[in-house]
Amino acid sequence: MLDVAEPYDCMNCPLLDCRGLRPLDETQRAYMNTIKQGEKLFERGDTILREDDEVQHLNTVLEGVLIRYRSLEDGRRQIVNFMFPGDLVGLQGAFDEPSSHSVEALISSRLCVFRRDEFVNLIKQNPRLGFDVTWLAAKEETALESHIVSLGQRSAKERVVFLAVWLLDRAIATGLAHDNNVLDIPVTQSQIADMLGLSLVHTNRTIRALDREGLVQWGTREICVPDMEKAADFADFERSDRGTRPYI
Repeated sequence: MLDVAEPYDCMNCPLLDCRGLRPLDETQRAYMNTIKQGEKLFERGDTILREDDEVQHLNTVLEGVLIRYRSLEDGRRQIVNFMFPGDLVGLQGAFDEPSSHSVEALISSRLCVFRRDEFVNLIKQNPRLGFDVTWLAAKEETALESHIVSLGQRSAKERVVFLAVWLLDRAIATGLAHDNNVLDIPVTQSQIADMLGLSLVHTNRTIRALDREGLVQWGTREICVPDMEKAADFADFERSDRGTRPYI
């Protein structure tokens, strides 16, 4: 983890250019500048937040992708979500609760750091921002519901396709995806298995079958979904075309 020597000014936030994010107005950005403490850089595999830690800051993902997970005492873990630019990290700490999960950088990432103790004032002085934080929490719950449905009801193929389309959908909205629905992201088969509740052998067989069928091409360094509509229909995934997401 490294502190950024020259952090972005909130008035020129790089998230303003993300087509899937709703930009803050000038007054909101000016306020965020008053509580911003800086930015931090993380490399792949760096731990950003540990389970049971007392959270001291709120963080917004400016660049990169993170993994959110919970661990068992014997070392097994369940990946519960992936976090993209615009997502808020450490929200539970705003309510004086220790973190219930850990967060790790999947790729090199840049996070904006805000003072946790300013959270109440943020809601008082900027009700719209307070509403946006609530919206983000609700959207996170909706995403978790979808992943729970995958674990409980979807077949192995449907689980892998749903995850791939979900990742590409978020990446397209935040400017991380390339043309032809390609996302450069090193998600290992072990991480896929940790997310989807599959054995490593079953995960490998499923990925190979989906590649043969042309639904998902999942390599060691990238994901490609040749036909997003076809894949979304296969996995019963509803794409995010209903407006933009807020961010803080």
